[in-house]
Amino acid sequence: MAGHRNIRELRKGMSPAREKRNTSRAARMLAEMPLQELRQARQLSQESLAKLLGVTQPEISKLEKRTDMYLSTIRGYIEAMGGSLEVLASFPEGKVRISQFEELGKVAAS
Repeated sequence: MAGHRNIRELRKGMSPAREKRNTSRAARMLAEMPLQELRQARQLSQESLAKLLGVTQPEISKLEKRTDMYLSTIRGYIEAMGGSLEVLASFPEGKVRISQFEELGKVAAS
């Protein structure tokens, strides 16, 4: 593989400003991720996630393509991967965490 350099070699030649921009861009990309990419980043297949959720693989495929779904559906998907769901509202003044949906999750789990 002549001509290919690893990431450490590439980073050595970067200016501090460029490395900061790249780190910031990577953080934004990781912070904004479709469900399918999140599942893949967690190294889960559709089949394994389907087993965790007690559904079929085609149902996971459909879910990942949907643009409108219940928060409870998203919560279950995220929790099956070992995470938790938070709902944030963004305003020019800052972000507000919406907590009323957390209570719905507790009621549904009871």
